Amino acid sequence: MNDFRLKVFLSVAKNLSFTKASRELFITQPAITKHIRELETTYGIRLFERQGNRITLTNAGRVMQEHCERILDDYKRLAYEMNLLQNHYAGELRLGASTTIAQYVLPPILGAFIRKFPQVELSLLNGNSREVEEALRQHRIDVGLVEGIYRMPNLKYTPFLQDELVAVVHTRSKLRIPDEISVHDLAHIPLVLRERGSGTLDVIEQALATHDIKLSSLHVLMYLGSTESIKLFLEHADCMGIVSVRSICRELLEGTFRVVEIKDMPMYRDFCFVGLQGPEEGLPQAFMRFAMHEEEV
Repeated sequence: MNDFRLKVFLSVAKNLSFTKASRELFITQPAITKHIRELETTYGIRLFERQGNRITLTNAGRVMQEHCERILDDYKRLAYEMNLLQNHYAGELRLGASTTIAQYVLPPILGAFIRKFPQVELSLLNGNSREVEEALRQHRIDVGLVEGIYRMPNLKYTPFLQDELVAVVHTRSKLRIPDEISVHDLAHIPLVLRERGSGTLDVIEQALATHDIKLSSLHVLMYLGSTESIKLFLEHADCMGIVSVRSICRELLEGTFRVVEIKDMPMYRDFCFVGLQGPEEGLPQAFMRFAMHEEEV
């Protein structure tokens, strides 16, 4: 339904190349040129500056790019909403989610899903990533959402959302920790971390391994089973925690916690859907598509 010329324009604008756009869209280069000329004729203004083999966006081209992105997103949303109207989902959907995802990511998505599909009976199992994967293998849940970096070979993972882990201290802490530390400073700082089997600890261990540092060489006071427990612990102990940045947005705004940057040790991970091998069907597939769409909006 949407104007193909807009797709052509965005491809050229992104690649700054007619040739690359033709490869991306599987049409000839003369056809790409024709579509761009039609747009320029329609609006009576040049969208690209041509300098030999190089092209750049004009001011009008940048305005066009901004509007095209919005228009095509609206077309996608329209197609998605019209497709939903044709499906009347009902039944039971058993979800499993790791603690961070269950607490800080899923609640608004679950609320929106229930409003859209009131006849679906949802249940949620909460545990660390390994526990969710094991529940899936035992067929106690239909689809899981996990964090971390390790992948079980007999399961299928679909990236959903990127997350970052950050080191934090309470602003009332008596620890004299600067806003930036080195990786090797970690050995001298008391820490509170998530438990074994958590995706959070997996990411921390891998980040340490890139510097040939073992977790056992750090001064870990406590391993706790949830991010909320770590946050409460930090209020009453002079130590540093490492948690998802999504879990401390409110505390950072209120000035309760501050972030300590660990130089040259980024800690990123994907939140992933996890399912059994084979195509997703029915409610699990509908929920995955719905959740991904909600995060894009």
